Amino acid sequence: MPRRNTVYDDVGRGFAAFLAPPPPDVIRFTVGQPDFETPAKAVEAAVAGLRSGAHGYTRSQGSESLCEAVANHLRGYGIGAAPADIVVTPGCKQAVLYALMTTLAPGDEVVLLSPAWPSYDGMVRIAGGVPVHVPVRRDNYHPDLDAIRAAITSRTKAILLNSPNNPTGAVYTPTEVQAIVEMAVTSDLWILDDMIYAPLVYGEHLYTSPATLPGGAERTVTIGGWSKGWAMTGWRLGWITAPSELMAAVKTLQTSAATHVPTFLMPAAELALGLEDEVRAMRESFDARRVQMHAGLQTVPGLITPLPEGAFYALVDVTGTGMDDVTFTKRALEEARVAVIPGSLMQWGEGLIRMSYATAAPEIDEGLRRMRIWLEG
Repeated sequence: MPRRNTVYDDVGRGFAAFLAPPPPDVIRFTVGQPDFETPAKAVEAAVAGLRSGAHGYTRSQGSESLCEAVANHLRGYGIGAAPADIVVTPGCKQAVLYALMTTLAPGDEVVLLSPAWPSYDGMVRIAGGVPVHVPVRRDNYHPDLDAIRAAITSRTKAILLNSPNNPTGAVYTPTEVQAIVEMAVTSDLWILDDMIYAPLVYGEHLYTSPATLPGGAERTVTIGGWSKGWAMTGWRLGWITAPSELMAAVKTLQTSAATHVPTFLMPAAELALGLEDEVRAMRESFDARRVQMHAGLQTVPGLITPLPEGAFYALVDVTGTGMDDVTFTKRALEEARVAVIPGSLMQWGEGLIRMSYATAAPEIDEGLRRMRIWLEG
């Protein structure tokens, strides 16, 4: 029998085992999905696309008007992407994989700021690269710049950024991003910038794109999508943009791998990018919930976490309970009927749990009440 590709033996499945719906009596802090419905105007645009006959093949990178809409959206963050250098992909994850496949050669190293979303590690390995996990600071989950410098070697090819961050909730400062750009310039590295949570920032500083800083534009691959800021996780729509030479390879990859995203979804995706009120309402709701979650966690014995700055996650240190994160997760489910994700699924995540506050405010209060009673007992 022929042998399969063994690279997948070293690729984990991340949080997948913890994302299935739990029993109805369990409070769920696991899934990273907005609890809002997709804006009705976007849904109506997709239905109209189907009814108008948008059923066939079309432009591989996405319609010209959709790519222009993405470029206009990115200009709002100061990113000067040309519509011709934008590809709309089947989800943000696919865009990350495209970025890795078009920048890495076998054996190239990619610096990940860890604990990092576990799919990054797997995708680096699938693309033939070597993930190098550099721990972030534990007091605020921001980059440890000295540790990043020490991790860069002659084999390093890229640094992957995700700010606002999953799983930490940190939003990196302009000064921190500039320092990382300077490292990339010095060592001639790519910067892969996953901005999927950019619409969801609550702190004093907004999302900062490395492409907007001196030396960053010619080496930054910008990746994003509609899943989080527009509550469109199941639509599987993302984007990628980079310097033209790299985007030529991305276009070839998209044509070979996926052809294009569903034609009838393109007008809906274009319309969604102009929906400011709906995005603002979600952001304000999550802002209130992150304050609620953080305040509630202060009352639970043994738990420590900084105030999240973006996305909708709190990364909580549980070592004060005397339990490791796996034991904590198991017992919280069995004894308190609360579902969380153990941090040891990610390198440098030992002793931590990820809690999503993308759930209703009463559920947050009830879940924290259960955890407090359980731990006090």
